[in-house]
Amino acid sequence: MAIIITDECINCGACEPECPNNAIYEGAAEWRFSDGTKLKGQVNPLYHTPVDADNANAPVAMDTYYIVADKCTECIGFHGEPQCAAVCPVDCCVDDAAYRESKEVLLGKKDMMHT
Repeated sequence: MAIIITDECINCGACEPECPNNAIYEGAAEWRFSDGTKLKGQVNPLYHTPVDADNANAPVAMDTYYIVADKCTECIGFHGEPQCAAVCPVDCCVDDAAYRESKEVLLGKKDMMHT
């Protein structure tokens, strides 16, 4: 599964630099599959038809930090636990019930973005 940032977020920004996939963005910021990954040009993300990794995508949230589920691997393959949740001072980085993924799928996403 992915992690989601709830509306209890205080916009401290502690989570953003901890993400090894660059899946966390400040509210209202556009995001790209290529941000912080090796992805360039046409890619086939897990839940989408092929897209251009360098194209800007609309923000997921406007007022608080947010996590792009397609880039989140719960830090599998990097750390023993999600680093955003580990550093969040208000415990607003929680499991996203809308995205349930196995460890194998999460490792596949990691490999797609970084190898």
